[in-house]
Amino acid sequence: MNILDKLNQDMKDAMRNKEKQRLMVIRSVKSAIQNEVINKGENLSEDEVLTVLTREMKQRKESLHEFEQAARTDLVDKTNAEIQILTEYMPSQLSDSELRQIVEDTVSETSASSKADMGKVMGAIMPKVKGRADGSKVKEYVEQSLT
Repeated sequence: MNILDKLNQDMKDAMRNKEKQRLMVIRSVKSAIQNEVINKGENLSEDEVLTVLTREMKQRKESLHEFEQAARTDLVDKTNAEIQILTEYMPSQLSDSELRQIVEDTVSETSASSKADMGKVMGAIMPKVKGRADGSKVKEYVEQSLT
């Protein structure tokens, strides 16, 4: 079952079970996907849907950080719940050791030797870990590897 089918099925289940928070998050994601379909003019591939999901997750994590700084515990709780729901649709995350191994392999493949090669390495890694690792963590590991 692809991500869009799972979203549709879970939306129906959330309506039946009167899960307002879950329904709101799913509708929000489906809306973002639909906006992307409209912008593109054609249906999205599974990778493109994953890109939209990743963007939605990133927005919520950034909001969470802001809410924590403002000491808005009500919004922190709400945003944490949304992140938890979105996590169900994301592919399983890579462990630190798996991510480090991918970084090391990619640095070797690209023959990168200094921080000047960072863009080349990041460009090669990101398609490999799409949706399975946080970009900031990848960047951190690449920087460590290139120093």
